[in-house]
Amino acid sequence: MSRSSGLALYGSTAAETAAPVIRRYSDSFRLATALFPRRARAAIAAIYALVRIADEIVDGTAGEAGLAPAEQRARLDELEAETSRAIATGFSANLVVHAFADVARECRIPAEPLRAFFASMRRDLDPVDFDDAEYRGYIHGSAEAVGLMCLRVFLAGRESGAQELAVLEAGAARLGAAFQKVNFLRDLGDDRARLGRDYFPGIGGGELDETAKASIVADIRGDLEAARQAIPMLPRDCRLAVRVATDIFGQLLRRIERVPAARLGGVRVSVPASVKTAIAMRGALRTWVAP
Repeated sequence: MSRSSGLALYGSTAAETAAPVIRRYSDSFRLATALFPRRARAAIAAIYALVRIADEIVDGTAGEAGLAPAEQRARLDELEAETSRAIATGFSANLVVHAFADVARECRIPAEPLRAFFASMRRDLDPVDFDDAEYRGYIHGSAEAVGLMCLRVFLAGRESGAQELAVLEAGAARLGAAFQKVNFLRDLGDDRARLGRDYFPGIGGGELDETAKASIVADIRGDLEAARQAIPMLPRDCRLAVRVATDIFGQLLRRIERVPAARLGGVRVSVPASVKTAIAMRGALRTWVAP
């Protein structure tokens, strides 16, 4: 991108502004993002940055700054409106929003995933005790929609047939859902104590028992397996990063599964950096030798 143009300079500055967010907030996604090809790295970081800002509005940071729930809702509405305007016009005075809008315009991200995402973020501002339908709707907006936006980055400049695109979209959605559900399990205690939320249907302030935990783990495992089936259909230069992220969350799920349900709310399970590095190396080998 040429720096001789004012808009080009502004756009590159916006992308550089959005990039550090993923490095500061997520070790797992930071590692996976570093494995993306250069063409996708900044775009994925811009998507993550916008999603993180919305999360910070509804997940306690805005409240810590003194914003009442009604003010948090107003800020979230403003962020959604500004994002939509930026996509339509090609400009935002908010650098992170501008970076996302550039990606949305270039990669032709549809409007539906963005609307669904903000709807789920808005749902977090009300008491969370989901039934099955509310849970599925929330997962679609907060996680599947993000996976679908990232998929558009992977496929930028490539034509896909309707059948192939349907398989890829299903895989991207299932992977996003798996990531979100794993995080719900890992953050069970914090979500309840700090935010007053019980995301999994049927818990509603009660304790997670082994039967419910086993059902949730099996559901996530199904999501991860469905996502893995779609990875070979991705552009070759994006497969490694997606495979490594999938395997890291699979490892995290196995570690969570080993923690008794009664203790899960009191610990935060993680994957050591050395294990993540080993997963990345194995993923690289599998990707390089794949046909």
